[in-house]
Amino acid sequence: MFLLRSQKLWTVVMILVMSSRVTHSLHFDLHSGRTKCIAEDIKSNSMTVGKYSVDNPHEGHDLPQSHKISVKVTSSSGNAYHHADQVASGQFAFSAVEAGDYMACFSAVDHKPEVTLSIDFEWRTGVQSKSWATVAKKSQVETMEFDVKSLLDTVNSIHEEMFYLREREEEMQDLNRSTNTKMAWLSLLSLFVCIGVAAMQYVHLKTFFEKKKVI
Repeated sequence: MFLLRSQKLWTVVMILVMSSRVTHSLHFDLHSGRTKCIAEDIKSNSMTVGKYSVDNPHEGHDLPQSHKISVKVTSSSGNAYHHADQVASGQFAFSAVEAGDYMACFSAVDHKPEVTLSIDFEWRTGVQSKSWATVAKKSQVETMEFDVKSLLDTVNSIHEEMFYLREREEEMQDLNRSTNTKMAWLSLLSLFVCIGVAAMQYVHLKTFFEKKKVI
């Protein structure tokens, strides 16, 4: 059992290490008059940055008005953290106050005939959002010190993520226990209802047959 838990723990750690070094870079198409949303699960007090741009179908010329987009980033409770209208590109950066799913929604202007927009979107959260290269350039630190700082920041991010996952697991366990308790009470109530209905049917049938002098 201990070996199995250790293997699971190392699996989680390796996944977190890999995810902490990967940047969420997306390229997708958006039709005019449509909206497409992308969700990212962010824990509280985490820094997140995003950058987006619309590919110009005619290089060397200004981006046509039909290829402008509106972008809105909101939390799971509906609070807006970024809003831009009729833009070709932009970026956002904020520290998440609340944990949960954050939505980045892209809307294209309605245009006839319909056009298809190609959008590049990069979203980084936690340790991914920190530009260590800039820090190293500004402070002129040695390469080894830079690597140590980057590794330390990654380890701290993994440590915080593990606590966050543990809290989420405890919430799910509480929800499961609460659901099981409610189901048990519901089953017990259903049993009493069935017994009551059966008793009423028995009394009714007995009275009926006594009146008919069958019994």
